[in-house]
Amino acid sequence: MTGSEVSPSFRLVYAPGVMPGKWVRIWNERLPDVPLTLTQVPASRAPELLRSRDADAGLVRLPVDRTVFSAIPLYTEQTVVVVPKDHVITAVDEVSPDDLADEIVLHPLDDVLGWDRPPGRPAFERPATTADAVELVAAGIGVLVVPLSLARLHHRRDLTHRPLTGAPESGVALAWPEDATTDLVDDFIGIVRGRTANSTRGRRSPQDADRTQDQQKPKQQKQPKQQKQPKQQQQGQQRTGRAGRVERAGGRGSAGGRRTGAGGTPKNPRRGTPRRGS
Repeated sequence: MTGSEVSPSFRLVYAPGVMPGKWVRIWNERLPDVPLTLTQVPASRAPELLRSRDADAGLVRLPVDRTVFSAIPLYTEQTVVVVPKDHVITAVDEVSPDDLADEIVLHPLDDVLGWDRPPGRPAFERPATTADAVELVAAGIGVLVVPLSLARLHHRRDLTHRPLTGAPESGVALAWPEDATTDLVDDFIGIVRGRTANSTRGRRSPQDADRTQDQQKPKQQKQPKQQKQPKQQQQGQQRTGRAGRVERAGGRGSAGGRRTGAGGTPKNPRRGTPRRGS
């Protein structure tokens, strides 16, 4: 972070079609003492407000001047063509620029796609805004090519849209002045990037830093405890030990410990024939 000043509030501007609601909700949960001021402005005006420091950060349409602004690309939108519901284009799932060759394609002055040359036939006059162009589409004057979010923003019951392949796409980014990366800007970057409140890359209070240092202090290494053997293995070793003792007690020869003769029969310690009873 290159800035240390804390503003009384965080001022966020965003272009039409961008949906910042989720990030604003997380901000209010994590930083309830710092209000977030949210303002929708035309896509072309957002960089001006950032450059003049009338906003701290913005959700803007790409491209932006990277020599002035830092930017984190967030996503790229699908491009669609807006037509009346009874238009012939509604019979297909998607269209290409060649399919619009015979159509009047409206090109509003606030266009965000940056066409080198829009497809189709140009209208007699360019509409001032996308909202004006949508009204002309509803009147049957022509068709309109816009990012999907703008088609949804200006939705009407009598209009629909289809994906347009092979057309320019509009990207959305989080941008802020490169020399004004304040703590609050860094906090919002963390929210947009999905960092948790306890992320090590976020700002931490002095108490959190002390707690981290305590956790990093080396602890006395404990001697590993001798692993206990399973009960069945202990019983098996005990039986093996008893068998060994029996074998040693038996001495040389048979397991009973008695000496045998040449034929393998036990020798009688008393010689001679047994005495008969009288």
